[in-house]
Amino acid sequence: MEKLLWQNGAPLAGGTTDEDRPALIPYLVEGDNRPAIIICPGGGYVARVALESEPIAEWLNSIGVSAFILRYRVAPYAYPCALLDAQRAIRTLRHEADQFGIDPARVGIIGFSAGGHLASAAGTHYDRGRPDAEDPVERQSCRPDLMILSYPVITMRAPYGHAGSRLRLLGPEPDEAMTALMSSEEQVTADTPPAFVWHTLEDATVAVENSMMFAAALRKSNVPFDLHLYPTGKHGLGTAASTPHVSGWTAACASWLKLNGF
Repeated sequence: MEKLLWQNGAPLAGGTTDEDRPALIPYLVEGDNRPAIIICPGGGYVARVALESEPIAEWLNSIGVSAFILRYRVAPYAYPCALLDAQRAIRTLRHEADQFGIDPARVGIIGFSAGGHLASAAGTHYDRGRPDAEDPVERQSCRPDLMILSYPVITMRAPYGHAGSRLRLLGPEPDEAMTALMSSEEQVTADTPPAFVWHTLEDATVAVENSMMFAAALRKSNVPFDLHLYPTGKHGLGTAASTPHVSGWTAACASWLKLNGF
């Protein structure tokens, strides 16, 4: 049963179809006070890939984490719609933690490819909630407690930025301020949440330099992170279940989640 993020229509929504109505699709683990992770599938900000949706939720469930697939807005929607959706998703889980049986102090986010950009944006653009907001959901913090970035788009700059994601998110000629704002490696601070980042050197769609640049920014700000680079493997592997060696990312990530109290 999906959970609409805004009951009376999302900000900047241009219609009333499912694609105009961002939502969370829950995959819950039995019990109370469970950690939760929001899933942002990839798809170049023009689609949301199934391979990076339900299989990821099922893997998270298998390690005791409740999962929520985020139906975020994609093209023709552009900035800031997807980011607003991710921020609202985090606030919603904290606001309705009791209903979902989750711990509001353990809400993370995972993203793949362009969904990795969205997850990194959520981890670098957030507030602690507005105590005076009329909407009680908006009083909640939208800072994720950790982020998992899988072959993520990070920068909006040449030569390593993913041109399709940049075009759909920012348009054909974004100005310098907007390019910097949405280049996640330029937005890291000492308060950025811990990150698990993985990529393959053979990725011909999103250059591995995206992950390396983000890790370097985390290091510069003394933010804890795991960085895993695999020598082989194409873009868009998801759990990489059929790709030996690379498939080890899920076990490494599970270990990292445990290290971080998830």
